[in-house]
Amino acid sequence: MSSIRALSLTTTIDAALAAAVARLAGATDTPRLDAELLLADALDCNRAALLTHGDRLLGEDARHRFGDLIARRLRGVPVAHLLGRREFWSLSLRVTPDVLIPRPESELLIELALARIPPAPSLALADLGTGSGNIALALARERPRCIVTATDNSTPALAVARDNARRLAITNVRFHHGDWFAPLHGERFALIVSNPPYVAADDPHLSEGDLRHEPRQALVAGPEGLDALRHLIQQAPEYLSPGGRLLLEHGHDQGAAVRELFKGRGYDQIETHRDLANHERVTMGRHPHDR
Repeated sequence: MSSIRALSLTTTIDAALAAAVARLAGATDTPRLDAELLLADALDCNRAALLTHGDRLLGEDARHRFGDLIARRLRGVPVAHLLGRREFWSLSLRVTPDVLIPRPESELLIELALARIPPAPSLALADLGTGSGNIALALARERPRCIVTATDNSTPALAVARDNARRLAITNVRFHHGDWFAPLHGERFALIVSNPPYVAADDPHLSEGDLRHEPRQALVAGPEGLDALRHLIQQAPEYLSPGGRLLLEHGHDQGAAVRELFKGRGYDQIETHRDLANHERVTMGRHPHDR
C-alpha cells in the first residue's frame, strides 16, 4: 500500500504494520520496531497485542492517529518525541525536546555504578547533567537507602526530571539547578556519575537522525567533544569522598583521551568498559585524596 493515510476500512493490524514498515524502510534504521511502537500507541495497547491480534481491524481514529505518527516519523521526528516517553532501565520516562533521549548504551553506566554501591549503606551519590533524570532515577530506584543529587543547568530539563521522579514515586533524589558542580558547594559524594555532552562541534552526525531534534547543549562539547569531560575530571576530586569514584560515559573513540585526563589529574584504578557493541563507552577512576 503506497500511503498509510490511504488505509481502508478493512485494514488489519498486520496489513497496517506491513504498509508502515515499507514506508519507513530506508528512512530509519529500525523500521519494524518504529512501526510497532507507533501502532501500539495509536491503539493504546502493548506491542505483544499486535502479534496476538494481527487480524483485528483498525478503527477510524486509530487509522488517522497511526497515519499521522508515521508521517511525522518520516519527517525525522524521533519515536521518543512522538510517544512522549522512552523506556530506560525498566523505567518509563517522559521525554521532551528539552532533554537528551535516553540510550540503551547508558545502561552500562548504571551497571558499573551499582557494582560499586553496596546495597545496605546509605551513601551520597551525584548525577551531573541529569537531563530527563534517567541515570539518577535508575540509581535511586536500585539503591533506595542512598540519596542521589542531580544537577542540570537547563530549567526545562529539570522540570522533566522532577516530573519523572514524581510519576515514578522515587523520593530519594534531590534536584538542583546549576552548571555541573556549581550547586554542590561543600558537599562530598561516594560516587559521581555523568553522561555529559561529548560530540565534537563539527561532527556531521549532528545533522542526521534523532540528533537533529535533541538539545545541542546536551550533545556538543567543544571542537574535540572533550570540554565537558575535561571539566568534570578536573573538578570532581573536590567533591569526592576519600576513595570516591568518578564514572563518565563518553564517545566510542574517546577512551584513550579520557584515560589520559584521569591520569593527569591523579586518579588511580582507572578502567574503561565497553558497551554491547564492543565500543569503549564508560571510563572510571578513583581519587585517593592523599596527593
